[in-house]
Amino acid sequence: MKLAPAELKDFLEEKANKYNSSQFIESDPISIPHLFDKKQDIEISGFLAATIAWGQRATVIKNARRLVEWMDYHPHDFVLNASETDLKPFEGFVHRTFNGVDALFFLQSLRNIYQKYDSMETLFKAKAVKEGIINFRKAFFSIPHEKRSEKHVSNPEANASSKRLNMYLRWMVRSDNKGVDFGIWENISPALLQCPLDVHSGRVARKLGLLRRKQDDWKAVEELGIALRKFDAQDPARYDYALFGLGVFEKF
Repeated sequence: MKLAPAELKDFLEEKANKYNSSQFIESDPISIPHLFDKKQDIEISGFLAATIAWGQRATVIKNARRLVEWMDYHPHDFVLNASETDLKPFEGFVHRTFNGVDALFFLQSLRNIYQKYDSMETLFKAKAVKEGIINFRKAFFSIPHEKRSEKHVSNPEANASSKRLNMYLRWMVRSDNKGVDFGIWENISPALLQCPLDVHSGRVARKLGLLRRKQDDWKAVEELGIALRKFDAQDPARYDYALFGLGVFEKF
């Protein structure tokens, strides 16, 4: 599909506005952090939901909700104060390759982080998203852990697209009047955000001529970011709604 730059911008704007809507929250993993009002509860539940956000969307939402149910719908308090008995249910958690070992480590690492910082934003704040993710990842895995858990926090330093972390950052950083993204991290500029890239958004981006690189990796993320910033340098990640919506709902 070849469109002139002005036509492509109009097309992306139309689709972004269509899917950046509260009516889609219920069918999206972002519905989990929308259960909460407290900043830290949103951060923690959002991070866990984003971490397991692959596979069937209904299953992702069901399993992410199970995690917050086991935290008695008070993620921040639970992370800081859970007893061994409280943690017991998490031993049996399974979502695809994310299992009980991973779930328990994630809770332990989050406890370590929130004992030191008021917000995870502190760890993600950097001059570039890639740097922020790398900094967060180093802090997250700074305590003893099994090697297997590292694959669940992707590493752009190893050229991973880090789709779920970019999605999580969109949730936390973007702020508009649509009621979907939270905008609770005010010290990170939306201009820095990268568009989450997966098989769906990558396919659409290539079809629209926004992306030439064939692999869905960090180099492709940066290439796509350059293209999207030509349309909106201050908020490029909002076009995630267009690419995702076209790929998932319209099978574009």
